[in-house]
Amino acid sequence: MRTEHSLWGYLPPEAPDLTLECLLEPGSLTRRLIATGRRFEVTLLRFGPDHPAADEARLLGVAPGAPVTVRHVALSLDGDPVVLARSFCRLGCPVWHPILDRGGRSLGLTLFSGDVPVARGALEFAQPPGGHPLDALAVGFHDDLGGLPARRCRFELHGAPLVVCEVFLPALEHATLPIPRSQVA
Repeated sequence: MRTEHSLWGYLPPEAPDLTLECLLEPGSLTRRLIATGRRFEVTLLRFGPDHPAADEARLLGVAPGAPVTVRHVALSLDGDPVVLARSFCRLGCPVWHPILDRGGRSLGLTLFSGDVPVARGALEFAQPPGGHPLDALAVGFHDDLGGLPARRCRFELHGAPLVVCEVFLPALEHATLPIPRSQVA
């Protein structure tokens, strides 16, 4: 099932077993990756203004083409990038901007800490085509964004929206071990 006017839907795309488990992770993906016991790192790739795709603008309630603040990061295990993330909020949003401006520290640990009163929307899934804003994020990490599984989720804090999109690289399947959900806190 696809969401209205979007390439995103509520059913995940076909993906290898471990990637599918991570796509469907209801809690913190960061915690799940840390639970593998491998060295986890967040590398900041970009932070600043950008222009959202039409479906991204709708999620934030901004006009198509209006500038937004983005944060692009690579999540790595033992030095191998396994997930790329694009988080975005309204340009200079006083609620989210200070939370996004965190360098190489994990956003997921903050969002799922229980210390910040965020409301989380439903997960949406896609295999974004080339030309989507996620495509620029994948350059240098994978030959072609097309076909890579992705998920996104809208968060709200004090009435302000934030969207987190994650693209799962093929290296994830080789870098992780199955972790029973009971071990992922």
